[in-house]
Amino acid sequence: MRVIEVGAFGGPEVLTLAEAPEPVPGAGELLVEVAAADVLWVETAIRRGAGGDHFPVVPPYRPGVGVAGTVGVVGPGVDPAWVGRRVVTRTDARGGYLERAVAAVDGVLPVPEEVGLADAAALLHDGVTAAGLLDLVPVRAGDRVLVTAAAGGLGALLVQQVRAGGAYVVAAARGEAKREALYRLGADLAVDYAEPDWTGRVRAATGGLDVVLDGAGGEYGRAAFALVHDGGWFSAHGTPAGAFAVPDVDAARSRGVRVVGIADVQFTPERRRRYLRATLDAAAAGRIRPLIGQTFPLDRAADAHRAIEDRSAIGKTLLTV
Repeated sequence: MRVIEVGAFGGPEVLTLAEAPEPVPGAGELLVEVAAADVLWVETAIRRGAGGDHFPVVPPYRPGVGVAGTVGVVGPGVDPAWVGRRVVTRTDARGGYLERAVAAVDGVLPVPEEVGLADAAALLHDGVTAAGLLDLVPVRAGDRVLVTAAAGGLGALLVQQVRAGGAYVVAAARGEAKREALYRLGADLAVDYAEPDWTGRVRAATGGLDVVLDGAGGEYGRAAFALVHDGGWFSAHGTPAGAFAVPDVDAARSRGVRVVGIADVQFTPERRRRYLRATLDAAAAGRIRPLIGQTFPLDRAADAHRAIEDRSAIGKTLLTV
């Protein structure tokens, strides 16, 4: 079986293709013939050795956190009716950038007929996070909402869902291609971080914000916090532009701004399954669609990481097998 491994921290070139023994599902497990594997921005940080306390990974390790595919074999105690079913599942330390993945049956969800396997893989993590954030942060019709890192996999889902709820959506990203994609997803205003007065454009269009869903972090997130009205909401859940932009506690409290951090979106397995099932159902009904900007074959996992790190990727990046 082909699998991607990381022998040492470093650049994308440390993602190497290797041959591994064929996996065999144990009791309560099944084997998935992988069609698509999820790729997350945080995996590029882990590969560089920048996972920190949140992701204390030590090489050698197998990257990858989730896949979608078809069940090929089941282990002891698992209903044979699973064989042949289209499923999506998180993966463990055995990896996710591979041809065949073994997963506990309790963590596997069937993929609705109306949803493609690539879409299911794209929704596996970002769909759960989007659903969880909108469970934590009340967005009402008429609210003025800023989504940063809006042209990423998570941001694109948030733009669609917030807009569908009747809010005025400002989407922030870098580059004209990303702005155009965001307008197609329903953003009322798409602004470019590269513009020196992007926050001024947001303030002129909205008069200030009720909610910020910050998937960028760093200076972008800090600038966005200044746009939130007193009594508003600020979610600091992303770091691509630097550290989480968690505002000063005293400053937020003095203005009555309620803050959601990364710890708030670390859900229990049961809650993750509930959010994923709801997200798959929404995709099946046509209410949301993941923005998949680029796919790479398994042996080009390094190129997938490069696309994410050099900011050329639009929407979700997947590996196809």
